[in-house]
Parts: sequence; C-alpha cells; structure tokens
Amino acid sequence: MGATATGKTELAVEIAKRFPVELISVDSALIYREMNIGTAKPDAELLAQTPHFLIDIIDPTEFYSAWNFVRDARQLIEQIEQRGNIPLLVGGTMMYYHALENGLNELPQADTAVRTRLDQEANKIGWMGMHEKLATVDPASARRIKANDSQRIQRALEVFEISGQPLSDMHDKRSEGIDREVMRIILNADDRARLHQRIEQRFLAMLEQGLIDEVTLLKKRGDLNLNMPSMRCVGYRQVWQYLDGESNRDEMIDRAVVATRQLAKRQMTWLRKLSQKHAFDCAEYRQNDIFELLSDVFAK
Repeated sequence: MGATATGKTELAVEIAKRFPVELISVDSALIYREMNIGTAKPDAELLAQTPHFLIDIIDPTEFYSAWNFVRDARQLIEQIEQRGNIPLLVGGTMMYYHALENGLNELPQADTAVRTRLDQEANKIGWMGMHEKLATVDPASARRIKANDSQRIQRALEVFEISGQPLSDMHDKRSEGIDREVMRIILNADDRARLHQRIEQRFLAMLEQGLIDEVTLLKKRGDLNLNMPSMRCVGYRQVWQYLDGESNRDEMIDRAVVATRQLAKRQMTWLRKLSQKHAFDCAEYRQNDIFELLSDVFAK
C-alpha cells in the first residue's frame, strides 16, 4: 500500500521474483483498457513477466465499483490460494482495500468537503446538470430521484464520490470483511517535498511518452465525457480540458500536478489511520529489509 508515485509496483514485482505470490491490482484507474500512459500502467513486457490481475478488465465507458472489486478480489484470492500461492494486493485505491478488509455494510457518513464541492459544481451547471451526471454513474438512482430534488441528488453523488459505488448498489448489497489474516506493507512518503517532485517528474514523463495523443484518441471515440469515472482520473481530465482550449499547456501541467498531489494527500490520510507496524519510507527503505521480513513470514 502507498500513495501515488511511491514505487508500489516496482516493489511488488521484486517480491514476486522471490516469493510464491500472485499480484492483484488495487487501482481504480488500471482497470480501464486504452488508458495506459496516464495511469502509469505496467507495460506489456512487465505484465507478461509478472502478471497482474484486475488490469485492463473494462472499457472506459463502463462502470466498476468497490462492490465489483470485492467480488472479483475474493474470487481471485481463493483461486490463487488453491494454486498454493499467496495473494499480493498492490495499489493505491484505499477504498478498495477498506471494502475488502471490512466489508460494505453501511452507507458512508456525510462529508462536508465533498458536499461543498458538489454544491460548487451545481452552481456552475445547475441541478439538472447534476442529475444528468448522476445518470452517468448511477442510472438506477437517477431514475428514482426527480431532477429537481437537489438534496437526494447531492446525497447519491456524495455516496458515489466517497465509496466509488452507486447508492443503488449499496442499498441492495452487503458484504462481510475478508476472513484472512492480512499483512500490510506500507510505503510512506516521509519527505512530502520529495514526493511532490516525483509526482511532477512523472507527469512530465507521461507527456513525453504521449499522454496528449492518448487522450486525443479517447476523445475521438465520441462515447466518453468528463462526467464518466474513467475520465475523472487525474491527468486525463486536465489534458481533456487542455484539448478543449480551457487551459494552455503550462496551466494543464500545473492543474494535473496539483490534482495528483491532492490524490496523494488523500491516500496518505487513509494510511495514517492504519497500523504502521510494517511501514517504510518510500525514498529511504532497503528492499532487502522487506525481503527478510517476508522470508520470516513464508518460513512459518
């Protein structure tokens, strides 16, 4: 586990070279096909050498919730264990981890920051526009809620923002937490300035690798828009808006870097709530320390 740009994939691959593990991706962006550069998706050669489950599993027009992840991850964990291996989950979508470990049993509590952001968006596009947005991410709720019912529209969108799944799904489905012993290896970013620098350098590298061309092709499909979860991924939204003429190149870079830093901050907030028993600074740790730790675990 770790925030974006802390080197989770690199570490997981090295672990897979030394121990009988199989990798399950815990990343709400890597699930999408045709979105490779901006999601920092492992390349085809690496995936061939070290397969990752739950990468490239849906089209960018499709929806994938925390409920879907729990269902798929549970099946994969059982299959991996049947093969005599250990599931190694790797990624930064903290809500997925939380849902798998603790279950999906309650609706999330109100979040003032999320509600404020939704109100600000409603002031720009109106509640009719917000209802259309709801229809994109939660069609069942949109059919049930009237277009002028701002309070219920806001709540349904708030639930989706917080949990990553439709309110309609959460009303109908419940799950228990995973019945396995879990060992968390956390990559922290003790030097926030260094992480910010890594985030900026990585985004600049994505631009050099062709991120703008990748988003251009996605726009040309004609069936995607910025209200879809896939196009809300950091980097993609900012490049899309740049292509629409809403910003110049420098502004687009600044917005994307800031959005990614905000994502990292939210991820680190999640991580601080967890036990730090096996936590390492992403910039200073020695891989051998983690290998020794895992050797003791596998020896048991």
